[in-house]
Amino acid sequence: MSALECVDYVVIFSEDTPYRVIRAIRPDILVKGGDYEVGQIVGTDLVKSSGGKVLVIEEVKNRSTTLLVKAILDKYDHGNGHKPGVKT
Repeated sequence: MSALECVDYVVIFSEDTPYRVIRAIRPDILVKGGDYEVGQIVGTDLVKSSGGKVLVIEEVKNRSTTLLVKAILDKYDHGNGHKPGVKT
């Protein structure tokens, strides 16, 4: 994700929601997938209160970060830490 030109930050957090991260960063734009409505998006209040925008974008079928990670694991290490063709 961080390699995408349009992505400024990738943050890993351990809380149930990214509210504290959003409060700290105060993004100009907050984007969620189409399975949400703006009122359901955590941090909407923070982003809008500082003049930012909250956008819901259409989901692209069969495209997600979860599927991308799975494809990488399947191709390079089969999820078990071993690269194909490399005997350990």
